[in-house]
Amino acid sequence: MRWDVFTWAAVALVLFAAETMAPGAFMLWLGFAAVAVFLGVLLIPGVPLLAQVAAFIVLSFISIQVYRKWFRGRERQSDQPALNRRATALIGRVVPLERAIVQGHGRVQIADAYWDVAGPDLPAGTSVRVVGADGMTLQVEAV
Repeated sequence: MRWDVFTWAAVALVLFAAETMAPGAFMLWLGFAAVAVFLGVLLIPGVPLLAQVAAFIVLSFISIQVYRKWFRGRERQSDQPALNRRATALIGRVVPLERAIVQGHGRVQIADAYWDVAGPDLPAGTSVRVVGADGMTLQVEAV
């Protein structure tokens, strides 16, 4: 029984299992590198341990670069890019000021939520357009 063959097989399986527990496509590519070293050690007996580890490191780097160059850039683009960025999704909306903007800060109500706003000083009730978002503060301008 060759311990190095079984060790690389176990490393590959552990990396694939780690990918299923915390998906992100990183451990998957390390697992592919471990499989390549496993196959190399299986087919070429007597490879020194240092050469095996060096091959794993080099193959890991190469496989991650392959992922970054060819696969990561080809992910589908969302038809709703602001879906999980609620403040960004509000850009362009016109709403009345719930509380006047004094010294650059005020408040609006959009649906059932209150939002802090920043913009030029304006009285309550003035219609404003959301033109940007800075964290949870909306940037507004008078309509």
